[in-house]
Amino acid sequence: MSTEGTFNYPIPAPEPAPAGSIVVGHDGSNGADDALAMALELAQELKAPVVVSRAWSIATAPRPAQWEFGYVPAMEEFTAAVREELERNVRPIAEKFKTVPITYEPVHAPPAKSLIAISHEARMLVVGTRGRGGLKGMLLGSVSEQCVRHAACPVLVVRPSA
Repeated sequence: MSTEGTFNYPIPAPEPAPAGSIVVGHDGSNGADDALAMALELAQELKAPVVVSRAWSIATAPRPAQWEFGYVPAMEEFTAAVREELERNVRPIAEKFKTVPITYEPVHAPPAKSLIAISHEARMLVVGTRGRGGLKGMLLGSVSEQCVRHAACPVLVVRPSA
């Protein structure tokens, strides 16, 4: 399975997370932090590893460290920059769950598609919500809704904390 990338070249499908793991999507939002905290809590109780995934595109990726005007970084450099940002975003919450093994999976693909692919063998997929409901939510589409409809494993949608 492959998806088409920004420059119309095939992007390999992400590797599925290990069987029995808990996959959580993290886009840097407060809703993603809530989902991550819930996933880590569950993982600690179930003694399961966690795979934290972030979907990205060239437009959403942070600039690689080697970036300078006129230089076009390789995809690997963008992936490394996304991974570094993801690890930095997750660190404050992950530090509270030191016994939970965590791996990070940045994926150059649309969010729902990448989460569904990664979680194929997982015990559970955990996603947050940004609360875009009503007409705006229908127009934009919902990653959590697509995951609930199409994931091969159970999906937990974590509502924003009050």
